[in-house]
Amino acid sequence: MQKVLIVTYYWPPAGGPGVQRWLYFAAYLREFGIEPVIYTPENPHYPLRDDSLVHQLPKGIKVYRQKIREPYQFARLLSRSGTKRISSGIINREKPGRIERLMLWVRGNIFIPDARKYWIKPSVHFLSGVMIKEGIDTLITTGPPHSMHLIGLKLKGLHKIRWIADFRDPWTSIGYHNALRLSRRALEKHRKLEAAVLNGADALITTSTQTMREFKLLTPRPIHVITNGYSGEPNSKRQPEGPFTISHIGSLLSGRNPVSLWNALKNLSDEYPAFKRDLKIELIGPVSPEVLKSIRDHGLAPQLSVKDYIPHDQALEHQRRAQILLLIEIDIPETRGIIPGKFFEYLAASRPILALGPENWEVASLIAQCKSGAAFRYEEQKEITRTLLSWYQDYKKHNLTVAAEGVEAYHRRALTGRLVKEILWE
Repeated sequence: MQKVLIVTYYWPPAGGPGVQRWLYFAAYLREFGIEPVIYTPENPHYPLRDDSLVHQLPKGIKVYRQKIREPYQFARLLSRSGTKRISSGIINREKPGRIERLMLWVRGNIFIPDARKYWIKPSVHFLSGVMIKEGIDTLITTGPPHSMHLIGLKLKGLHKIRWIADFRDPWTSIGYHNALRLSRRALEKHRKLEAAVLNGADALITTSTQTMREFKLLTPRPIHVITNGYSGEPNSKRQPEGPFTISHIGSLLSGRNPVSLWNALKNLSDEYPAFKRDLKIELIGPVSPEVLKSIRDHGLAPQLSVKDYIPHDQALEHQRRAQILLLIEIDIPETRGIIPGKFFEYLAASRPILALGPENWEVASLIAQCKSGAAFRYEEQKEITRTLLSWYQDYKKHNLTVAAEGVEAYHRRALTGRLVKEILWE
């Protein structure tokens, strides 16, 4: 059986979407005649943990681990809460404090490409032996953190291997890059490293068509689009019991604050007393203080329920019990190609998706293609209000359903089949 070595920072018991992509690829690869071998840190700093994902590990999978030295333990001496927010991806874009500004500057200008840079050299030395021992001729690195790709770049220079770089998110064009307060020198270094990886890998994988188009301007290397997906069986299409719950599962960063949605919910609550009684806004996962303040300022505090991060299996249950699933992306051009991993789980939940994001957001096309809800720009408050009222009226008739199409193409097994046939068997 052919073996592939997968270098990933996130691996169970890590929580969040970053771990799930290659956990599930690894779970299905054996069905296609490929044995995955994993390399991951022994003592990582995971901002989110999900011990339930340990039970999803393929039986007998070989996992190599090496200790990693990360700076977050020292950053906690300055600000424990700020360290947790930044490592979780929550950045106060409007009024970051003095310590947080310092931490962001250090993160962007000293730790290039990221805070895991000190793991590159020892990993290359260790994996050189592993590759010979395991007979590895195909290497996959997945980022962010993009330091994983620099491990691949150096191994490619030392060994005769085929190297595939998987980008779950873009590098220099990602939405939060500007918030890192990069100097000109630091930005050029990021771009130089990005170009080295894009042109050094034998093949590239992106999770969106938009990212593929951006990369095509930077490299002639073959680029494949393999999105994230869902596992298990799709939910029944019946309306669940319970209140008119609008649920958001996952991190809700400071830049994702759709005031137009809160306005729409406030106006509908003021105009229709029954709507106000039935409404529940459920936020599960890290939420920035700016978003919470905005919701409360609109008088929606009585309808608000906030839960911290919960295990993935519980998150799936909340998705299936919601009346509407909320998907929000930062309203800037750089996020047009961001397709949150939970979008595909939302599809499988068979509940209407209300998406708000930038103009020409790729998610909007997918929602239209799958007939799974409605997508709007932030400023389209009238359209958002009209859709919410229509959905609420269907809810009162016990007829709030969607007839999504083509969802099976995004099952993790189907995506693994594409990965093997289009890339690994090439």
